[in-house]
Amino acid sequence: MNKILIIEDEQAIAELEKDYLEMNGFEITVCNDGKTGQEVALNSDVDLIILDLMLPEVDGYEVCRRIREEKDVPIIMVSAKKEDLDKILGLGVGADDYMTKPFSPSELVARVKAHMTRYSRLVNAKKSNHNDILEIKGLRIDKTARRVFINGVEKQFTTKEYDLLLFLAEHPDEVFRKQDLFKEIWGMESVGDITTVTVHIKKIREKMEDDPSTPRYIETIWGVGYRFKVS
Repeated sequence: MNKILIIEDEQAIAELEKDYLEMNGFEITVCNDGKTGQEVALNSDVDLIILDLMLPEVDGYEVCRRIREEKDVPIIMVSAKKEDLDKILGLGVGADDYMTKPFSPSELVARVKAHMTRYSRLVNAKKSNHNDILEIKGLRIDKTARRVFINGVEKQFTTKEYDLLLFLAEHPDEVFRKQDLFKEIWGMESVGDITTVTVHIKKIREKMEDDPSTPRYIETIWGVGYRFKVS
């Protein structure tokens, strides 16, 4: 049974999330403050974390940052804050997804299942016995080990940053709309989540480009989306 950790200080919301997820076959642990949630996340075996942004003791940004230093486990950040800046900050510290309260429990379950499916694929890929390498003009992606090298130097990517980079690199010179990339990488229809793709593209560029403002790899097609350049 997949284990999910809910870090949420509003007891009613935590119990609602817990009930719906348990009905869908997940084992749930609930923590009501950031400090305790961080300790549980780092010292126990969980498959996904639902993390509130505004928490007592330690806020969600810091909890997410600390977890991401040690684990690739999917993190869904939730908050009543609707501003794009808060979402950008949340994704920037390593969250895989961001949901704005109030949201329907069924949407939460759908997103959890989508992230769990992709994380399972990641784990299975790491167990593979053969190396699958993709190389394009100085970029080297070891798909078996999920490692990325730029001109021989290894760069560290979060789970979703890696997935997005790999997808674009495997489809060179094809133009993808932001909503299509969201559906492909996050496994669901894009409803107000375009910022998620934009933030991840920005983070990828910062890690792999000498000058992110004039990217060599991922090109912005204004008014449409993005494409991976090979020429």
